[in-house]
Amino acid sequence: MPSLEKDIEKLLPHISKPTRYLGDEWNAVVKEFDRAAVRVLLAFPDTYEIGMSHLGLKILYSIINSYEDMLAERVYAPWTDMEKMLRQQGLPLFSLENKRPSRDFDILGFTLQYELSYTNILNMLDLAQIPLLAAERQENDPLIIAGGPGAFNPEPIAPFFDVFLLGEAEEAFVDFLQLYKSFCHEKKGNRQEFLKKVVLLPGFYVPSLYQDSYTESGKFSATRPVVEGIPARIKKVFVKDLDASPYPEKFIVPYMNIVHDRIVLELFRGCGRGCRFCQAGIIYRPVRHRSLERLQELSRSLLQSSGYEEMSLSSLSSGDYPCILELINNLSRELAGQRVNLSLPSLRLDSFSLQLARETRKVRKSGLTFAPEAGTQRLRDVINKNITEKDIFDTLEEAFKSGWNSIKLYFMIGLPTEKEEDLVGIADLVQRILRLGRKIVGNRLKITVNTAVFVPKPHTPFQWAPQISREEMRQRQAYLQKHLRGRGLKYNWHDPDTSFLEAVLARGDRRLSGVILKAFQVGCKFDSWTEHFNLTKWLQAFQAENIEPSDYAAGFTDLTTPLPWDHLESGVSKKILQKEYCLGVSLEDEEIKRLRD
Repeated sequence: MPSLEKDIEKLLPHISKPTRYLGDEWNAVVKEFDRAAVRVLLAFPDTYEIGMSHLGLKILYSIINSYEDMLAERVYAPWTDMEKMLRQQGLPLFSLENKRPSRDFDILGFTLQYELSYTNILNMLDLAQIPLLAAERQENDPLIIAGGPGAFNPEPIAPFFDVFLLGEAEEAFVDFLQLYKSFCHEKKGNRQEFLKKVVLLPGFYVPSLYQDSYTESGKFSATRPVVEGIPARIKKVFVKDLDASPYPEKFIVPYMNIVHDRIVLELFRGCGRGCRFCQAGIIYRPVRHRSLERLQELSRSLLQSSGYEEMSLSSLSSGDYPCILELINNLSRELAGQRVNLSLPSLRLDSFSLQLARETRKVRKSGLTFAPEAGTQRLRDVINKNITEKDIFDTLEEAFKSGWNSIKLYFMIGLPTEKEEDLVGIADLVQRILRLGRKIVGNRLKITVNTAVFVPKPHTPFQWAPQISREEMRQRQAYLQKHLRGRGLKYNWHDPDTSFLEAVLARGDRRLSGVILKAFQVGCKFDSWTEHFNLTKWLQAFQAENIEPSDYAAGFTDLTTPLPWDHLESGVSKKILQKEYCLGVSLEDEEIKRLRD
């Protein structure tokens, strides 16, 4: 099929933010479509400005396009006005670079960053005119693959995908593409035979080759292979040497503002802190660093190729990079004459983090962001957040004296074992910080408090913990709304309904695929956007499938309960997670004692 470019151009004057769909940005790679042996469409199930901010997509785009016989293009979820126009005109979802229909590609690769994007995936497949269910696709349909954090429990969306990649994609995805090229383009077999080869590659999970089972009472029992000779458990893959691993030296520069509109310099992967609620801290282990020399080399290339005025030093805990001060000092000297801002993500509450913040603001001044997570020391110990109240006040006092007058504080409500005094502790802690700041910087002080609701995630020590009910979420938020008031103080909170659905989908099994399909069919999409989220429609979908969603959010009966993701290995054993759970919640029943010992 020829390019859709002329048809798309006619639509652009009639939609908001047409630059989302242009695709000819600076540093975009446009290859001859028909000359590529393997054609990959990298799909992000949210808007352009969110997807363009995702580092993983940038990395894969650069790697695939570095191969002469491979091609990678991009597609994002079209906003509702563009979707309406596409459907009215009978036009398919298209790639940005060559304006080709999505179904013309060999492989569609989705990024699973957030559970509330699942209906967007179905909407994109529907717009692409590709059958939603893997079992209904034909030989000439693209293979649908996904990776990212959501792949560590993909069971709720398993029937919609051909393949999942568990872990980091830089090396493994190239192996997959090479296998595809040799197997499919040389006509050595059909789709199903290819998938049987794929599942033998490290890190790849083919859900159609596995079957889930349930007890007579309807509880999940196990997921087992249905084909001989394939692994019963899938182990994640990871890049061992980050210096040797490809990293883009050119970032695509958009015409419009995006969420993270800057250079991202990834310092290292993994985190050694061990917060018990944190999935990223588990699935990105072990800790691996890029060398100081490589980071400086990348920073020069990226600045020269992009013209960005901000560079973010990114990782799960950037202050833990061994050469962080030397790196910041070196980069600051290089950037001083270029008026480029150097920024760090959320910092730990310690004096060393403040020292880092001072260094990064030598070029431009910015606010500080800290995450105490809990309002009392007891609860910070439960979640293994290794900071004390003294750390908090010593650091913030020094920050105020150093001239900072704007800070953000992040907390969670509903953490395991949370009590009334822990909630009171958040309000008390913030009010004391407010009083301290006013004494030092006066009425210029601005404190923004953000609270998220705890969502138990797979492969974490707290994967067994229940989420509090929506009623409890609202009660606790109302308490904080009442007590976090005053000049210079702003309180933001997460919607309880979306937090509830996130927990249900995060811990779901394959039975939820029917719910997700029903929700999409009744109009659910952009569920992470407040103006589009509709819990009533979701609850109707659950009811239609005869599934009680709170059964998933409320936790598991005991630590030996089979979990829908038990066949997927994160690199941290279930036994270790059980012991960490016990250390956190300090339960005293006989089963907990046995596991602790």
